[in-house]
Amino acid sequence: MTTLFTNVRIFDGTANAPRPGSVLVDGDTIAQVAYDPATIAPAAHTHVIDGDGRTLMPGMIDAHTHLTWGSSVEKIYHAFILPPDELEVAATRNARVLLDHGFTSLWSGGALGDGIETRLAARIAAGETPGPRLIPSTLERSPEGDGIDTGDVFNGRGPDAMRAFMAYCADQGVKTVKLVVSGESALKPNSHTEINYTPEEMDAAREAAQAHDLTITCHAYTDEAVDLALRAGARIIYHMSYISDAMVERLAGLKDSVFYGPGCGVSVAALEASPPPHIDMSGMKHSAAERMALECALVPRLKDAGLRVLIGGDYGFPFNPIGRNARDLAHFVDHFGYSPIEALAAATSLGGQLTGAKVGEIRAGWLADLLLVDGDPTTDVTVLQDKDRLSAIMLGGAFHKLTLPETTPAAAG
Repeated sequence: MTTLFTNVRIFDGTANAPRPGSVLVDGDTIAQVAYDPATIAPAAHTHVIDGDGRTLMPGMIDAHTHLTWGSSVEKIYHAFILPPDELEVAATRNARVLLDHGFTSLWSGGALGDGIETRLAARIAAGETPGPRLIPSTLERSPEGDGIDTGDVFNGRGPDAMRAFMAYCADQGVKTVKLVVSGESALKPNSHTEINYTPEEMDAAREAAQAHDLTITCHAYTDEAVDLALRAGARIIYHMSYISDAMVERLAGLKDSVFYGPGCGVSVAALEASPPPHIDMSGMKHSAAERMALECALVPRLKDAGLRVLIGGDYGFPFNPIGRNARDLAHFVDHFGYSPIEALAAATSLGGQLTGAKVGEIRAGWLADLLLVDGDPTTDVTVLQDKDRLSAIMLGGAFHKLTLPETTPAAAG
């Protein structure tokens, strides 16, 4: 199918201000981009969409997604661990919910069930179920298993156990392996200083990941944990809230190879939450307040140092359901001092660089993952929190959603 968007304001995913123009999509690819006064003449049978001044932008990319964290804006689960069948249903629903809300690519931050994301990614790619492009993961690995009986392949100490885990992931079709290097104080008070791996285990992770063409994603809070993540060759590191000035300087030197995801969505939501009396969130709220105070200083410093900071905030808790992910853009503006365009770039072009695919920008030859927005997110990113403001959602040149009429030159006579 060939589609021409006309009379739109184009935000191309970069630092460029939006400009009036038109975009031609041929098959799954952006074929041509023209800025006024240049025009694109539609060929016969081209589907023409008059945007009436709406904003055309790349689809958003969430760099820290947990599809198996079941709760979404459509269904809240008050149990975090679900039966396997229901977990798969929830993950499938959550993928569609994210596409409904304008997210066209996802980088997994780990799963609660083995094999769910690889099966889901295959079904999405085959067109059997709606959802964004998915970089799948498997169970988040920590060497002692955190009390979850997952079998020796997922847990266990020593370099050989790590090599076996990487080989298993590659065989299952996993693309990124999540390693939990630090503890998590939001769930176990003061555990963010705990270290789960040895240098030898992380060396084995790096070597095995390279051998099996896998990427590594790490959960790390402190200098020691981040050092281990870097030792393992992590492509993206989450949180890093407690790192030192020296680590900031070190990361600045690695800005072309490492991405950063603060994961602030869950912290803000935890602070906002008003749980019933029988639910004690005091520890989580304390951790969230401490982390946000640190990250409000840290994130701007890392951004100014050139590190690519990405959105994605541990959505999927009952108080932070999937479908609210676009709130991260407002958090970047409100808490980290980003301009709206900088926040949009974090959610589009920078996220695309993480995936390694030609997504996240409106550029000829790139994949046609596009949103047509009724409003101007380059001045107010909160419009992206309302899925009804998305007049069109296109994934790979095909419409997942279209609320505007189409015309064709042939039909017009």
